[in-house]
Amino acid sequence: MLELNQMINEQISLVIFAAAVIILILVIVQLVQGSKLRRMRRKYDAMMNGNGVEDLESLLIDLKNQSERLDEGQREHKALIEAAQSKMRGMKSKVAVKRYNAFGERGSDLSFSIAIVDDNSNGVVLTSLHNRENSYIYAKPLENGASQYPLSPEEKEVIAQAQQQS
Repeated sequence: MLELNQMINEQISLVIFAAAVIILILVIVQLVQGSKLRRMRRKYDAMMNGNGVEDLESLLIDLKNQSERLDEGQREHKALIEAAQSKMRGMKSKVAVKRYNAFGERGSDLSFSIAIVDDNSNGVVLTSLHNRENSYIYAKPLENGASQYPLSPEEKEVIAQAQQQS
């Protein structure tokens, strides 16, 4: 036992020096971590300042709720846009007109055909035949670019012109 005490006494200075070095390193690490924590706390306080929110959890909950409201609004807007696009496809927006002389040498280009169609080639073709004594107007419904009534060459031409418009 005496030998063990003697050996410890000889090495005690080394043990104390090693312990002092370890304590010094721990103090330095603690100071660095304290500095980082103070910096992070300042950033946190700056972020939370003026929001009316007292902690990060309630801020995150508020942000999540706002995100959900934005998503719902986006879905509503998307549905409205799709409905508007669907209505626009059904609008009769393609129009073509052709003037011609329906009766050869006996008149001038006072007769006309006009086609009014949508993107699906549904609509109407109107034809006015004009001569010196009378004027006649015919309306023929169109479904997919065709009519249940016979179409004249001028009417077919004006329907094709209207369908080619973008």
